[in-house]
Amino acid sequence: MSYNVNEKGYYGEFGGAYIPEMLYPNVEELRHNYLKITAEPEFQAEFDALLKDYVGRPTPLYFATRLSEKYNTKVYLKREDLCHTGAHKVNNTIGQILLAKRLGKTRIIAETGAGQHGVATATVCALMGLECIVYMGEVDIKRQAPNVARMKMLGAEIRPALSGSKTLKDATNEAIRDWINNPLDTYYIIGSVVGPHPYPDMVARFQSVISKEIKEQLLEKEGRENPDYVIACVGGGSNAAGTYYHFLDNEDVKIIAVEAAGLGVDSGESAATSALGKVGVIHGSKTLLMQTTDGQITEPYSISAGLDYPGVGPMHANLFKTGRAQFISITDEQAMDWGIKLSQMEGLIPAIETAHAFAVLDEMKFKPEDIVVINLSGRGDKDLNTYIDYFKL
Repeated sequence: MSYNVNEKGYYGEFGGAYIPEMLYPNVEELRHNYLKITAEPEFQAEFDALLKDYVGRPTPLYFATRLSEKYNTKVYLKREDLCHTGAHKVNNTIGQILLAKRLGKTRIIAETGAGQHGVATATVCALMGLECIVYMGEVDIKRQAPNVARMKMLGAEIRPALSGSKTLKDATNEAIRDWINNPLDTYYIIGSVVGPHPYPDMVARFQSVISKEIKEQLLEKEGRENPDYVIACVGGGSNAAGTYYHFLDNEDVKIIAVEAAGLGVDSGESAATSALGKVGVIHGSKTLLMQTTDGQITEPYSISAGLDYPGVGPMHANLFKTGRAQFISITDEQAMDWGIKLSQMEGLIPAIETAHAFAVLDEMKFKPEDIVVINLSGRGDKDLNTYIDYFKL
């Protein structure tokens, strides 16, 4: 079976486009054009050139010597933290801004949680000279102040989401409202593999440069293209989708998805969608969603601003449901401890989202000959205040 999207926009039973009638023209315009435009040689050439000369790709595949020794296995880190703006997010915003320009859009909107996608969107809007409005939850604006400042320096307008939990879900709601009200000139750059089809597939395709490079780099370093394990943290799941993409249909490569357990999966303060979610619809797609018995979305919690989303992208929901991926939930405490551990063992300060992925090394036993690739999806600059408060640094 294939774990990629089908022609109707579904991954197994998950996906689709559950949207208000007002959004139908926008989404249909995208659906009709995204594959055609992104396949054009001119688009490909511009995309590849910007990834190389602006983003700094390919990012290295780094053999983590001390981690490998400690855990008695071969640990490689895909260094997405070295991308311009500090995370993988920019791979996708470069792709979508080129698409938006070809569709004649002049105004760009985005939602952001941790602020990394907001920064990446503001960056490409500055690059292309387009108006940029970023919706961000009021809570996230406070805890991600450095990223808010960066967006403002790049010329973006930040609009706070004041409803609900005042985090990522609510910022997304506000962005969708804006899009409904401004259908003609506005393009909505979604930052993760969520939302109505074709967004999950489109974002996964732009991020698939990660797994494409992993294959090429492993061939060079180990004489084989495929690792034994690929590991990534999952909120909405774009860095994970990019890490898994070229391995999805190769069952020899084991996929591990790491979610935020917050204060514990059963604590009521968690974002572990695979463990707690039931089938539902959020932001235009059918997926696994944390909700009450009567279908109200429950508020997620994680110390990391980028993982506290109540759902998961439809690709990941399908990977979980079919058993293709193993899902592991990691607590705040484990993730924060790994923030320090990775810093002091490899000289790499990870984003708190990313730190969750490393905790798998304590949860699973790998063989000495296994090749384990972990996506180091973002760097920790944006989280220094959280680290400082948590560890009293």
